[in-house]
Amino acid sequence: MTERRRWTKPLYFAAGWAFTGLGVIGLVLPLMPGTVFLILAAFCFSRSSPRFEAWLIGHPRLGPHVRRWRERGTISRRVKIIACSSMAASFVLVTLTSAPPIALVATALCLLASGAYVASRPEG
Repeated sequence: MTERRRWTKPLYFAAGWAFTGLGVIGLVLPLMPGTVFLILAAFCFSRSSPRFEAWLIGHPRLGPHVRRWRERGTISRRVKIIACSSMAASFVLVTLTSAPPIALVATALCLLASGAYVASRPEG
């Protein structure tokens, strides 16, 4: 096993569990999108543990969100609204800090690109 492979698999595995936790929290809290984190968790588990990827995809509460994304690439309207609203709120928070103008521009561009991607996905 190469040096890089030895470290990436445990990192993906840990990230998968962190994203699963955030996804569960996001499904409970109204302002935090959980689906995005569950999709990221499935990606991380696909790189580190097929067993936990299968568990996540087969889970009765968590799995449908990931399966829907993998099958059709859809994001529900509710999740789109929450995600884009969260991005807008994040930008407002950044503008209230003493961030340099280049940071504001970079943040705005990243959030606009992310928001455009989310908004352009078909609705499930």
